[in-house]
Formats: sequence, structure tokens, C-alpha cells
Amino acid sequence: MEPTNVKDPEYFHKVVDCQYACPAHTPVPEYIRLIAQEKYAEAYMVNWESNVFPGILGRTCDRPCEPACRRGRLEDEEPVAICRLKRVAADNKGDIEHLLPKKQEKMNGKKVALIGAGPSSLTVARDLAVLGYEIHLFDEQEKGGGMMRSQIPSFRLPAEVLDGEVSQILNIGVHTHFNTYVKSLKEVIDQKYDAIFVGTGAPKGRNLELPGRLEGAANIHIGIEWLASVAFEHTTKIGEKVIVLGGGNTAMDCCRTSRRLGGKDVKVIVRSPFAEMKASPWEKEDAIHEDIPIIDNHVPKSFVTQNGKLIGMNFEKVHAVYDANGKRSLEPTGEAEVFFEADDVLIAVGQENSFPWIERDLGIEFDKWEMPVVNQTTFQSAVPNIFFGGDASLGPKNVITAVAQGHQAAISIDLFCNGKAVTERPAPFTNLYSTKMGIHEWAYDSEVSNDDRYVVPQADKAVVLKDRKKEVELGFNLPTGFKEAQRCLNCDVQTVFTESKCIECDACMDICPTNCITFTTNGEEEDLRSRLFVPAENHSQALMVSDILPTGKVMVKDEDVCLHCGLCAERCPTSAWDMQQFLYNTSKAGSCH
Repeated sequence: MEPTNVKDPEYFHKVVDCQYACPAHTPVPEYIRLIAQEKYAEAYMVNWESNVFPGILGRTCDRPCEPACRRGRLEDEEPVAICRLKRVAADNKGDIEHLLPKKQEKMNGKKVALIGAGPSSLTVARDLAVLGYEIHLFDEQEKGGGMMRSQIPSFRLPAEVLDGEVSQILNIGVHTHFNTYVKSLKEVIDQKYDAIFVGTGAPKGRNLELPGRLEGAANIHIGIEWLASVAFEHTTKIGEKVIVLGGGNTAMDCCRTSRRLGGKDVKVIVRSPFAEMKASPWEKEDAIHEDIPIIDNHVPKSFVTQNGKLIGMNFEKVHAVYDANGKRSLEPTGEAEVFFEADDVLIAVGQENSFPWIERDLGIEFDKWEMPVVNQTTFQSAVPNIFFGGDASLGPKNVITAVAQGHQAAISIDLFCNGKAVTERPAPFTNLYSTKMGIHEWAYDSEVSNDDRYVVPQADKAVVLKDRKKEVELGFNLPTGFKEAQRCLNCDVQTVFTESKCIECDACMDICPTNCITFTTNGEEEDLRSRLFVPAENHSQALMVSDILPTGKVMVKDEDVCLHCGLCAERCPTSAWDMQQFLYNTSKAGSCH
């Protein structure tokens, strides 16, 4: 193998698995160390720079960082509670007004329209307002937040948390046009904005056209529309017997909200096997904890009505069958259809985009699914000054992905408005510096905690089921937050190897607790992986391979299982190993000039 190019910033970035997995590339170990140092405001601002909504995401994020967490690879341990530590910083940040950017006194003369006030548009607003852009934000709701406000129930995301973090952005200097439905993109174009960003989400819930749908329509509801109706207090009750169709997070929000609005016999019925549901594991756990059964492998066949009123549904029982490529199909078991009673049915089987307000003669290209054709890096459409982001660009995902796309769209808008090519993306900011303070001392806590993952406490079930606005999760208190933060392995503190200092004494091999270091002859990657002291089986993570040493061997380290404990650097008699902190920040709008 060729020696590893450790000067490539993406090499060490990928080693920081949690940050690499985060769509917004939040410097996770950095803010967790700050929490352990009781620097909550600083930890909050590290988050705010990257993911914009630390308090919101600390409660609602889909947590792509946690499955990637290196801690989870140690003897089947649970990953660090990264998401809930974000909330620790948010809940204890104190007054940060002096740390937030102020409204620009001198504007740059450019005007940008943002259609939709969800997370992607708000991210664009935050990134561009600080650069002196005149931002105009349009939304049909009376407040900002988009689907974070209409679809995430208050028992998961209190209104005061949402309002606070939205206001932090609007206060930078954003012209808001709430209670305004944009019915024509052409009308917006005619107002001569320098750029337009569309962040209208995926506002249309999928329907199920089954026998009995029209007859029972009064008690059959589209999930996301029903959640919005509850959020805006147009709907305040539901029948005692409720069926929720679907296996995603929206279905979990629907069933849990139903329990709070009078549903006593609420059940989720899903086509797929339980393990393959799209809902996050913790969302399913919370639903089950609230006495909501999840019935899998049942395909809806018909709505059953009696005297013009819905009384239940019929389902066909199926089982999953997989072909040689692992592709799943659902095959009937041959058993008789199953009937479940219901006063109301909530359909939560997916969301779709809807652009009836975008005229098709403006030059914007749409694909066969009626989605706008956008560049997946720049988020620019076929009309150069019109950009898309969030669920409106590449389909429904989650808040953190919408934020990441908003950052990238803001860079593109800034480049475009300055007459530069939107394809010339600014490089990330990176830094690598030694953390050595003494022979055996580091500028970070290198001791690995053996504690199991701490459980986030919840409010009493009997209390929360009576009040849909009562937050269920209470968050970590400060002592528990500190102990959870101590479980972090500091994966951004990298093991840096200097060949010229190495005497091949093997001391680092002897002391390494995971046996991830091997001195051996070089070879092709597959061969090399098999010959390591412990074979490196995870091909998704690179090997660190040194240049040729005086003996003709190379040093190979398996990045997949390294604990970043620093023992190799402490034990090395020649300082060939050093622990160096790696900082990686994605560029924001304005980095290009």
C-alpha cells in the first residue's frame, strides 16, 4: 500500500466517525470536552455554528452520529449519548446574547428571498444575514420553524425551545413575511431578488386509496396534516380506538399524540417486520412504553364502514422473503384477513413534495417524480439564481440534513451573488496541533471511562399522557451529563506517527489495549489487513500505513478500533507517536471572499 496521506484533511476527518457521519459535520468531541469542563455556553456555540439548532436537535435529531460512535464498537457497548449531550449544552448555556452575531449596519446591496421558514431556509438566513444580505422570509404559518413546529409534537419539542432558537436567527436581521402563502414563483421572480431559495419541505402526506376510503373519510386522516391540526389546536380530541398506519417517526408521533387526545386503545400497524421499520429505535421504545402495541407484517386491505361510519380495517398477514441479493418482498401467509376495530385511522405511510405554485414555464427542470432537478453539491436549479434545499430538494430526510443542505445552498448563493462559479467550493478549515503538556500529560482527559451509557430520565407517564404539551424527556442533570461526557473517546485527538523517530522497539504494540498497531512488511491492502496483529475487517475505515522504516517494514494502524487513549505516545521512548488534536470545520458562506 501507498503511505497514508495524513495531510489530506479528509483522512483524519473520517477517523472522527461521529463528526464524519453528521450531515452538518458538527465537531462532536470538541463540544463534549467543553461540557466536561462545564463550559456550556462555549459547547452550545460550537454546535450553533454547525447545526444551528442545538436545543431542538438535542431533543429531536435522528442521531446519525451515534451508530458511528467508536464507543459502540467496544464489547457491544452503547455509543455516547451525543444527541442528549447537545441538549445539556443548550439547557445550561445561560445568556449567550453577547456571543451571537448582530444585525449588520452596512448591507451589501443584495436581496434574497427564502420561501418556507423551515430548518433549511433558516440556516440560509443565518449564514447570509451576517454577511449583509437583505433577507426576506416567506411562510404561511404565523411563526418560523416550518415542519419542526407543525409536525414535531410539543411533548418532544416544547414551543419555547423552538421559539428561542428561531428568534436567534430572525434577530440577526431577517424581514419576515408570515401568514403569507406564496402561490406563484413567477410573482416572486418579478420582485427582482438577486437569488431565491426554496425550502418548502415535503408538505403532502401520502394517501391510501383502499375500498371504504371515501365512505369512512370523516374519520380517516392524513398523519402530517392531523399533527399540524393538533399543533395549531384546531384538533383537540380523537376516538378511543385508533389505528395508525405506517412505521416511520411520523407514525410514532401520531400514535403518541393520539394517546394524549383521548385514544385509549391505540395501535400501530405496519407492513414491514418490526426490525425493519423506518422509525428510530428510541421512538419505537417510547411508543411501547406508553402502552402502544406495534403490530408488524400486516398489509392494509380495506376500510370497513357500517351505516356510513368507519368501524375498523381489514389486514392481510404477510411475512418477509429475501432473494439472493437481500431484496425484500412481502408474501401472504395464506391466513384469513384480520379485522381491527377503529374509531379513527391516521395514515402515516410517507410524505411527498408538492410544487403546484411553481409554474412549469420558468425554466426549472422537474424529473419524472415531479421533483426539481438540482445539483446535489450546489443545490442550484436549472435557473441559475434559484436554489432548493431541505426536503424540497432531494426528498424527505430530517432536520440535520436540511441544515447541512442550507449551509451548502448559502455558500452557492453567496458565490453566485459575487459573480463566482458555484462549483468552486471553499475548503474546510482544519488544524492539527500537539496536545502534549508533559511526558505523560495531555491537554485533554485521556482516561477512558468504563461507565455504561446513562439513561435519560422521563417524566411520569401518568402525567404526560394527560397533557400533550408536557415534555416527556427531562434531560441529563449536570452530574450525569458530566459522567456521560466522560465516556467520549476523544476521537478527534489523533495518533500522529513520525517515521524518522521510530526505532522499532515495539513498545507501542505491547501497550496498545486493542492491538491495533503492527510492524510488518508492506503489501496489497487485502493481504495487509489479513496479516495484522488483529485482522482489520472493517473496510469502511482506512488503515494508517507509514513510509518504509529502516528495517524495510512499515507501521500499520487499524483506525477502526483505536481508542485514542494515548498509551502509545506515552510509552514511546523517542516520541515517534504524538497525540495531536484535529479540528475540522466545514466552510460557511463568506469563506470564499
